[in-house]
Amino acid sequence: MTSNIERFTERHPHAVDTMAILALFACTALGTSLSLPGADLPRDDRIATLLAAVSCLSLLRARSHPRFAVAVTTVCTVATGALGYLPTPLLLAPLMMALYWFAVRTDSKITRWYGLVIMAMVVSTAILDKPNSDMLLLRTVGPVLWLLLPLVGGGSARMRHDYLQSVHARAAYAERTREEEARLRVAEERMRIARELHDVVAHHMAVAHAQAGTAAHLARTHPEQAQKILADLAGTTSSALLELRATVGVLRHAEDSEAESLEPAPGLSRLPELVAACESAGFAVTVVNEGEVRPLSPGVDLTAYRIIQEALTNATKHASDHAARVRLGYSDTFLTITVTNDGTTVPPTVPGGGYGLMGMRERANSVGGNLRAGPRPEGGFEVATALPIQPYTQANSLAERQEATP
Repeated sequence: MTSNIERFTERHPHAVDTMAILALFACTALGTSLSLPGADLPRDDRIATLLAAVSCLSLLRARSHPRFAVAVTTVCTVATGALGYLPTPLLLAPLMMALYWFAVRTDSKITRWYGLVIMAMVVSTAILDKPNSDMLLLRTVGPVLWLLLPLVGGGSARMRHDYLQSVHARAAYAERTREEEARLRVAEERMRIARELHDVVAHHMAVAHAQAGTAAHLARTHPEQAQKILADLAGTTSSALLELRATVGVLRHAEDSEAESLEPAPGLSRLPELVAACESAGFAVTVVNEGEVRPLSPGVDLTAYRIIQEALTNATKHASDHAARVRLGYSDTFLTITVTNDGTTVPPTVPGGGYGLMGMRERANSVGGNLRAGPRPEGGFEVATALPIQPYTQANSLAERQEATP
């Protein structure tokens, strides 16, 4: 029932105000004809009725211009009291409604000052009219208590409205934040997929191109070697298809049954296959391990493999000596990878090395490492990166130790 009244009030505010003003005018008119036993009423009540009408009509602007409504109703109420009428709740009703809307629309500090001034005017008028009356308590305490009611009620309504606005604002901000976070996650996922596709396609296509060129060159003079290289070419393209399927598989729906048969992400355990693919294309790769081989987290393992794969891809396409050296240095906390050759691995027409070097830096940064790539002083090109062995575990253990410290 209450919700229906509130909805009707929000949809038809002017109709509600009109009905309320008519009711208040009836109350005021009734108040001019009532008095306590033994009290004298003014003989002519037409002036009081006129003042009540003006006071009630000003309430039509109480929502949009509360100060105006308060000023008019205060003047009419004080004038009615000066005529000798007792300030009863019926006569104070228009002023009470004006004070309510004033408290709803105005700051609480200003509302208090206005309320004190208006109560002082009403009480002073009542006292000056009949200073020796036996009803002095009704002329002083009564108006103060009745005028306090709309001030308190309007202040509570304003606080409730402000609270609801703040709740809606927080909800809207939370919704915007969720949308921005979702867009950020989508952008990060697209970038990750783009890096994976670039690494897979660039490496396998470069190796396949070199294998096809070598096979075509040896087809007439060394057909047996050409056949072997063509067999390796079939394996290269098959590996490319498998990795492409695994990469694109993240875009499949969870209920897709084919997604369950996807291969795991590659790591350094597949480095011999990578070296063999490069050697089948006529590109010599030397791998050297320094230090005790340590287990890597899945993210670091994949990052290390992809960085070596991209570095060898660039060397396959651009190194003039057709050879590269890979050094893996293991320490207690970091894995250091260095890929060098004596040729030029970055084409001079591509500033900064294109998307390949950018992708390698992004991969290294994503697991807490760093990467440096550029020409060597003694000639050739070098890609060097340092990746943490277990970045996730170490970060968590450090945080746990800090939390456990009193």
